[in-house]
Amino acid sequence: MEREKIEEKYKWDLTEYFKDLTEWENLFSYVKNNYSKVLKYENKLNNKNDIFSCLEEENDISSKMELLYIYASLKSKENSKNSTYQNLLNKIEKLSVEIGEKYSFIDVELNDLDDEFLKQLSQDKDFKNYDLFFLDIIKNKKHMLSKKEEKLLAKTGLFSGQFSSIFDKIDTADIKFDDVLDEKGNVLKMNNSVYSPYIQSADRTLRKNAFISMNGAYGKLNHTITEVYLGNIKADCFYSQIRNFKSCLDASMYAEDVDINVYKTLVFCVNENLSIFHKYFELKRKILGVDKIAVYDMRAPSCDGLEKSYSYEQAFDIVLDALKVLGDNYVDVLKTAQSNRWIDVFNNDGKDTGAFSWGAYRKHPVVLLNFEGILNDVFTLAHELGHSMHTYYSNNTQVRQKAGYEIFVAEVASTVNEMLLVNYFMSKAKDNNEKLYYLDYLFKMFYSTIFRQTLFAEFEEYAHSAYEKGDDTTAEGLNAYYYNLNQKYFGKDVELVDEIKYEWSRIPHFYTSFYVYKYATGLISAFYIANKIFSGDTRVLEGYRKFLTLGNTLDPVSLLKIAGVDLTNKQTFDYVFSEMNKLLETYKSLI
Repeated sequence: MEREKIEEKYKWDLTEYFKDLTEWENLFSYVKNNYSKVLKYENKLNNKNDIFSCLEEENDISSKMELLYIYASLKSKENSKNSTYQNLLNKIEKLSVEIGEKYSFIDVELNDLDDEFLKQLSQDKDFKNYDLFFLDIIKNKKHMLSKKEEKLLAKTGLFSGQFSSIFDKIDTADIKFDDVLDEKGNVLKMNNSVYSPYIQSADRTLRKNAFISMNGAYGKLNHTITEVYLGNIKADCFYSQIRNFKSCLDASMYAEDVDINVYKTLVFCVNENLSIFHKYFELKRKILGVDKIAVYDMRAPSCDGLEKSYSYEQAFDIVLDALKVLGDNYVDVLKTAQSNRWIDVFNNDGKDTGAFSWGAYRKHPVVLLNFEGILNDVFTLAHELGHSMHTYYSNNTQVRQKAGYEIFVAEVASTVNEMLLVNYFMSKAKDNNEKLYYLDYLFKMFYSTIFRQTLFAEFEEYAHSAYEKGDDTTAEGLNAYYYNLNQKYFGKDVELVDEIKYEWSRIPHFYTSFYVYKYATGLISAFYIANKIFSGDTRVLEGYRKFLTLGNTLDPVSLLKIAGVDLTNKQTFDYVFSEMNKLLETYKSLI
C-alpha cells in the first residue's frame, strides 16, 4: 500500500520534532555554523569554569544533533525509497563524524586530569548533572588513547557503521523471495511482512515453504551478506583491540558496566535447561499430530478455531486493560500516545520492517509497527509501548545526561508488558482450550526470546572469537557452525531443514553486537517482575515504577535489583526455569 492512502490517524505525528524540512535545515545550519564554538576550550580543560562551560555547550550541540538525526532516521524509515530523507540522514551522519572528531579533545583532556580532581568534580554540586560522567572517565582511563589518536579514531565512524546500513538496504530494498505454495497448491507472494502470519498458519505446507523461502532468499546472497557481517565483526575487533580489551565481548560488557558472568550464566543455564524446551517440543508435536515436529512448526497454532484477528483499536483497548495494574498515570500516558499519534501503525511500500520504539530527549517517543491484526501484533504493540513508556518516564524524570538507559535493561519494560498481557489473557480465558492457547503463546515467547536469542548469542560470540583467533569465518564455516548449533539446541527429535543454516544471515540485531542475549536476560527479569506484580506484590510494583524513571543513574544490574531482580545470582535463573517447568506441567494437563 502507498503511504499516502493510509489515514492520518494511523501515521505518527513528528511535528513536535520538526514542523517541516525548512525547520530541520535551519537547525542543521545552526549546528554546522556554531559547533566550532566549543573548540575554544581545547587545551583549556584544567579548571572548573572552562570545564563546566565546555560540557554545557557540548551538551547543547549534542542534543540538537540527536534531534536532527532521529528525525531524519524516522522519516527515512517511513519509506526507504524516498531519497529526500536518505539525503538528510547522510548529511547528519557526515556532520556527526566531523563533530565527533573535533570534540574528541574533551575526553582526552579530561582523561589527563588527576583522578582526585575528577572525583572532586563528581562531588561538586555545580557538576551534579555530570557526576557519573566524571566517574566514567576515571573508569575508562586505561582504554583511552592520545588526543591525536582519538581524533583519528573518531574519523573512522564515517565508514565503520556502514555495515548495518548496507544490510538494512539488502533487507528492505534488494532481497527477493520465491513465491510459496500452500496445502491447496495456491501460489502466494512472499515478503518480510507476510512471513509472520505464514509461519503461524495452521497450514503446515505453507509454514514449511515460507521457512524455506525466507531463509533461502538470504542464502542466495550468502557470500555477500557474510562479507558485510564480517566487516562489522572486523570493526568490532578493531575497536576492542585498539582500546586494550581482551575481546569484543569483554568490550561490550565493559561498556555497559555489566559483569561478564551475567552473560556466561545465561548461556550456561539455558544449555542446562534445554530439556524443558525439548519437552515442550514433544507436547507441541502431540498437539499438531505429526510424526516428527520440525523447526518450522514452532509457531504453529495450538488450538483450532481460536486464532483471532483484531482491529488496531481493539488491540489498543486490550493493552490498556491489561496494563492498568501499572497505575492510572501509566494508562493515561498510553492514551495520549494513541490520541496524539505517537504510533505509525500499518505497513506501506518501502517502510522499515518489524517494529521499534525511539525518541529524542523531552520529545514524545514514537513507535513503528507493521500491524496486520494477528495476536502477535497485539503483543508487539504492548512490547513497543513498554519501550516508549520507559523512555517517557526516564526522559521526564532525569536530566539528559542521565536519562538514556543502557541497552542491557532496554528489553525489560517491553517484556514486562508482554508478560502482563499473557497473564491478562489467561485470566480471561473461558475454558481449558483457550488457556492452552495462551499458555502456548507464552511458551513460544520462551522459545523465541530465551531459547532462540541465547542460540544467537552463542553464534555471534563464536563468529567474533573465530575472527579474533584466525579460525574459519567463511560463509561455509559460519553456516556449518550455525547448523550444528541448531542441532544442539533443538535436539534429536526436531527435524531441521537445510536452509536453516542461512538463518543467521537475516538477523539485523547482529549488527549491534552482543545485543541479542539481552532479550533473554530481559525476559528472565520481566517474568519475575510481572508475576510478582500480577500476584499483588506492591513492593515489586513500586520498585518497578521507580526503575522506569531512573535512566542510567545506576549500573544496569543495580537498577534491576531495585525492581527486585538479581541477575548476579544463579538462583534467579534457576527460579525462572523452575517456574517454566511448572507451567509445562500445566500445559501437559491441559492437553
